[in-house]
Amino acid sequence: MSRDRGYTTITGEIPKGGVSPVSYEIQRSRFLAYVLHAEDEDTVRAWLQFMKKEHFEARHVPYAMVLGANADHQRSSDDGEPGGTAGSPILEAIKMRSITNAAVAVVRYFGGVKLGSGGLIRAYAHAAGLGLDAAQKIRMAPLHTMYVRIGYDLLAAAERYVRDAGLQAEEASYTDDVTLTLLVPTEDIELHQRALTDITAGRAQYRLGSRNYVAVPCP
Repeated sequence: MSRDRGYTTITGEIPKGGVSPVSYEIQRSRFLAYVLHAEDEDTVRAWLQFMKKEHFEARHVPYAMVLGANADHQRSSDDGEPGGTAGSPILEAIKMRSITNAAVAVVRYFGGVKLGSGGLIRAYAHAAGLGLDAAQKIRMAPLHTMYVRIGYDLLAAAERYVRDAGLQAEEASYTDDVTLTLLVPTEDIELHQRALTDITAGRAQYRLGSRNYVAVPCP
């Protein structure tokens, strides 16, 4: 079984605050690409209803969604366009960028010139890609919470290690001792415990918490 490396998703929605969506025009047809971060299908469907109300004059609002940490829930719709010319190209645009927990809707305002099946496929794929490329990305990594209890005299050395190792840390607890709250990749827990044990001459005490997906900068 392969290790869980996490996944890439997008943050928020394009547009924000009434700003126009990413727009693409060809043969007088206008394609408006909207992108949404979503973790369940109900959220996507409510968003699509809103989009169709906002663009009630548009002929078609095809869409696609990819959900789940493993990108295993995928759905698309041509919304009245010829079969396979809209929803599938939008879905492929999401998949080829390895993005999940996201939905893309492309609103089409028909310009009077038919594009043909090939033209529609290219137009919807291109518009969806423009929307996805404009959206801010974020990497969600599976990290384990590791609590490290140490004396105050060891705090400076432990904090220096955390900085040098590039570990994410949450707020520490200061009581009779100090408890550092570190976010560590599951496969690296033993490595960091050994290093901190060496630094503290075996005085550090460890407790593992939950494993959650945590936002980290995209590479």
